[in-house]
Amino acid sequence: MITLSNRQARQFLLLRHGLLGGYRFAGKQGALDFVRKAGCIQFDPVDVCGRNAELTLQSRVKGFTKNTLYELLYVDRKLVDYPDKNLSIIPTEDWPYFERYRQAAIAGGRRFEGLAEMADQAKAYIREHGPVSSDDLPITGGIRWHSSIHWSGDWSGTTKAARSVLEHLYSTGELVIHHKNGSRKFYDLAERHIPPEILYAPDPLPDEFQHKKWRILRRIGAVGLLWDRPSDAWLNIWGLNARERTEAFRQLAREGKILGIRVEGLKDVLYCRSEDMPVIETVLQNEKFKPRCELIAPLDCMMWDRKLIRALFGFDYTWEIYTPADKRKYGHYVLPLLYGENFAGRVEAAADKKTCTLILKNIWYEDNVKQTKKLADAIWKCINRFAEFNECTTVKSECVLMKD
Repeated sequence: MITLSNRQARQFLLLRHGLLGGYRFAGKQGALDFVRKAGCIQFDPVDVCGRNAELTLQSRVKGFTKNTLYELLYVDRKLVDYPDKNLSIIPTEDWPYFERYRQAAIAGGRRFEGLAEMADQAKAYIREHGPVSSDDLPITGGIRWHSSIHWSGDWSGTTKAARSVLEHLYSTGELVIHHKNGSRKFYDLAERHIPPEILYAPDPLPDEFQHKKWRILRRIGAVGLLWDRPSDAWLNIWGLNARERTEAFRQLAREGKILGIRVEGLKDVLYCRSEDMPVIETVLQNEKFKPRCELIAPLDCMMWDRKLIRALFGFDYTWEIYTPADKRKYGHYVLPLLYGENFAGRVEAAADKKTCTLILKNIWYEDNVKQTKKLADAIWKCINRFAEFNECTTVKSECVLMKD
């Protein structure tokens, strides 16, 4: 068992994510390396100042642009849109591990009369005409779905047949997202884009518990540090209960795949992947790390367990996008602001694409943060990088970076 101070645990987590000191990840290869290390990054279609997956990568990858992720997904096909922790982006080579969910979607689809015929019609149309969106697929009518059928989202209701059949074929793995135009998805046959040795590979983990254990290890790697407690980090691991989770932790520790870490001031043991031992050794050397100022995505994988972030950093973050406006404490789309080894506050920014202007709406500093010129300069440099990431040529500030 390794013992770390609270500060050392924070340093470990930030170094593990490439958010402290110099950039560990750079360019397209760096973006791919980080997604492989995390297992998945969460996708959300809302685009106020970049979508969540793009925001996750821009804070870690030097030289990252939105086109970098687009090329990895839809040109190089090294990554693929696929449900993992809700809607996600995963390395293409991990496709076989999710075969059980595709089979569940196939079985669920048999409950709907006429769906098989519509699926065949859709595939034949795509085979002849190429990638298609639901607006272009010539299938009419509607289908009522239930959330037990589609694991790509917890929703139910009636949707138009064209969209429903494309979503179903996406869930079964027969279609993949070929590209996106804004929030509009275009689908194509998976066989055209995923190599056959990956597309048709059998499930490497046919045992249900071994599959859950693999995904728990994957989530520990995504967050960096996790405890054996209920957590949003386990979302969408079907049927996972506390007993299985604890047994998975026990077996992973016995197999030498995870390491237990005691953090001063915390009751629960935290765990990291054993492959991250070199990062722990770096932290234990008491090195000083150059501070960075970064804006963090609201659904960033490091933020998946908000209680853990509160315990380590004393930072209480809630994404208020779905909170009624009159009940919000901060704003509609607010990003955590990281400076050095701590969260300095939160920022609300929006990109005006018509005027190519990044609007800095507000900054809320944490109570214990001393507003200095050094901090203001670091934030301003961060905001200018963020404007460039959003392809904005101008920054308009509606707030004061430093108060007297």
